[in-house]
Amino acid sequence: MIIRCWGSRGSIPVSGREYIKYGGDTTCLEIRTQSDDIIIVDAGTGIRRLGNQLIREGRYQYNFLLTHGHWDHLMGFPFFKPLFLDRSEIRMHRGPFHKKFMESMFSKVMAPPNFPVRYSDLKARIVYQESSPEQFRIGSVTVIPIQISHPNTGKGYKFIEDGKSFVFLTDNELGFIHPGGLSSSDYTNFCEGADLLIHDAEYTPQEYQMLFEWGHSSYVDVLELAFKANVKRLGLFHLNQERTDEEVDHMVDACRKIITERGRRLECFAVGAGMEFEV
Repeated sequence: MIIRCWGSRGSIPVSGREYIKYGGDTTCLEIRTQSDDIIIVDAGTGIRRLGNQLIREGRYQYNFLLTHGHWDHLMGFPFFKPLFLDRSEIRMHRGPFHKKFMESMFSKVMAPPNFPVRYSDLKARIVYQESSPEQFRIGSVTVIPIQISHPNTGKGYKFIEDGKSFVFLTDNELGFIHPGGLSSSDYTNFCEGADLLIHDAEYTPQEYQMLFEWGHSSYVDVLELAFKANVKRLGLFHLNQERTDEEVDHMVDACRKIITERGRRLECFAVGAGMEFEV
């Protein structure tokens, strides 16, 4: 499978010269599978550029997954141009969530006075897929959801194809168990042997001491998870809205120094808009 990042910023989109390398758009991932299915994860502001690219390619059928309902993961939805084309078909996989959760989230984003076009007036065919909350398939990919530790709860996902696995855990606090969340050992087991793990690493250890229980992780805790789970590649995600490219690079350098000191073999990097990974 091919994973493309269209936005990795946390909380709110940002712009400026200090954010060019990693981008300023909020969460949106695209997964292309061997069965030629397109999976979109979250509708942060990055989904706007993804929609433009899909139209250029003449692709109008997509599968959609949502991690949770906080606004930085939804705010790009009304600007996803395929929604306004009657040839588009979007399969919303709501298996991990209770009925009507996804409909409720998207309709609220587009409800007056938030947006001039109502959700009910969209031209695209939106189909809500009922699926198992434990495991389901999208073409050649097996999808396994897991509860994240985050205020108001949400889901992370493992994608398995041809014996390879990609785990996406954004907005997941490893140092505190929120209602509905799981222990760090549960996340270790979930990530075990992953070929690629992309995990929330919004804070430095110093920041985390002041922002404990806010629903995000320190990069040190994320690195420890990667060590314990024996993952092959680690991508630091949900980049803080105030963290410049230079500061993100310092965070990555700190992780790589720890990896070297521990004598471990782990590829570590920060995930930025425009990056592509093959698993």
